[in-house]
Amino acid sequence: MSIVEIPAAGAAAASSTRRPKLRPLLKFLPFMLRHRGMMIGAGLALLVASLATLAVPLAIRRMIDFGFAAEGMINQYFGMLVVIAAVLAVASAARFYLVTTIGERVVADIRTSVFNHLATLSPSFFDTARTGELVSRLTADTTQLKSALGVSISMALRNIIMVSGAVAMMVITSPQLSLYVVGAIPFLVLPLVAFGRNVRRRSRAAQDRLAEASAYASENIQAVRTMQSFTAEATVTQRFSVAAEDAFAGARDANRARAILTAVIIFLVFTSVVAVLWAGAQQVLDGTITSGRLSQFVLYAVFAASALSQLSEVWSEISQAAGSAERLGEILAVTPDITAPERPLPLPEPPRGEVAFVAVRFAYPSRAETRILDDVTFTVRAGERVAIVGPSGSGKSTLFALVQRFYDPQGGVVRFDGVPVAETDPLALRARIALVPQDVAIFAASVAENIRYGRPGASDEEVVAAARMAHADEFIVRMPDGYASLIGERGVTLSGGQRQRIAIARAILRDAPLLLLDEATSALDAESETLVQEALSRLMTGRTTLVIAHRLATVLDCDRILVMDQGRIVEQGTHASLVAAGGLYARLAELQFKSAGPAELVAAPTP
Repeated sequence: MSIVEIPAAGAAAASSTRRPKLRPLLKFLPFMLRHRGMMIGAGLALLVASLATLAVPLAIRRMIDFGFAAEGMINQYFGMLVVIAAVLAVASAARFYLVTTIGERVVADIRTSVFNHLATLSPSFFDTARTGELVSRLTADTTQLKSALGVSISMALRNIIMVSGAVAMMVITSPQLSLYVVGAIPFLVLPLVAFGRNVRRRSRAAQDRLAEASAYASENIQAVRTMQSFTAEATVTQRFSVAAEDAFAGARDANRARAILTAVIIFLVFTSVVAVLWAGAQQVLDGTITSGRLSQFVLYAVFAASALSQLSEVWSEISQAAGSAERLGEILAVTPDITAPERPLPLPEPPRGEVAFVAVRFAYPSRAETRILDDVTFTVRAGERVAIVGPSGSGKSTLFALVQRFYDPQGGVVRFDGVPVAETDPLALRARIALVPQDVAIFAASVAENIRYGRPGASDEEVVAAARMAHADEFIVRMPDGYASLIGERGVTLSGGQRQRIAIARAILRDAPLLLLDEATSALDAESETLVQEALSRLMTGRTTLVIAHRLATVLDCDRILVMDQGRIVEQGTHASLVAAGGLYARLAELQFKSAGPAELVAAPTP
């Protein structure tokens, strides 16, 4: 499944009104059940706090009816209120600590689970996904869940207990007045249900708009140098301002719906309390009930009204969190296209690094109508150096993606050491492959951590040895903190040659039998290219190597050259034989070596 199958904002908002409101939140209930002990403790603290609150009107009624009549009794009643306040304070503090801790713990678990799931998804998912939107779901949506799964649910339970307990005590105190209150309940509940649905729909739309703004900001911040080079600051900031305003409008609509819901509930609740109080005052005048009993009933009515009004606010928050849960659930529902078979075939020991393509046909899932590879067949023997050249878009990089099983071909078979890659564990397969890409991924960490990415368990000595082999040690030791130096996000403090040498050190540290080099020297100056070429020569020793290159001078020493055009292998051989054949490779070589004579063209020197 790809990201395009995740419902768009409008569709999701429309469909959310037809689904049970809390179903998305229920998907995350297992995360809470992991912490049953804390939940039980929070429930007990919640119950004690609620009972202490409900005991207050009883003490006040007895104080009004009897405290003033008997000497010394009023001190006892006030002392009882202090004890109740102490119990309420301790229980409330315990409840607050436990529920907030549960919320933080559960959200940390959810974030970890979502990130772990994202890490396992196939590249086809990320071909169309927007990084900023995924980050928004991982951060903003999980933060929204934190309140719902912790404080909001606790407050909902507290208010439900308070409403239930207060209504029960109202019936005990005065059945007649209670009938008035019960008759008003439908007028309170119906707006709660109706507006809650509207709040959830608007909240989901607001979250989607915020995610779109975050995605746009993320893309442009990552490319800030490109943005400034093209003096696009005004255009970018204007577009983000529009996106931010759109997100604000969505949030404002959601808040307006919540505000209207709160106003309606508060008005209806307290109007009902006033009406009941007026009816109770008439009964006191008639001598039907005492002043203390009316005070007790009114306090319970206020408790019930307050709890019901808070319940409306909590319901709005839970409805809003349900939208976040739905968005996170959409990510968790995506299944990777590439998975290990139930019984994966083991790769042979010791590894050889042999690669074979047999009649492979392939088109990217996001562009299924465009075939990238068409009946590609070739074999790379153990220890062989094979170059892959051809015009842009001919399918060279796609071969690397299929060797690593980032995708499965629509036809044919890819084999590694004689085993079909689709029938072995992808992790075991990739553990035997080292990659030096054209666009090196450098992380916002130390130099040592970036090199150790090739083998996380490597020692410091192994990291330094790999850096020396890659000619990277010479610039690393000149940094202020050496191998502990932070090199900035995406390696912005390093030159292109330095980034490439770190990537080579990473590949050396991995020590894999198959090496993939994807345009590793295409954007380097002459001095950097010489150092990188020396490092690559060391790296290729004793390994099967596949090299993608546009600069033909970098592949002259390869054992064999495969020439690709429009998804097919149209020629293969050595540099000399391909030049002599006068085909596509010869034309490419003539363009690049046009200043050389015929003899030099056949045996052009390696720079």
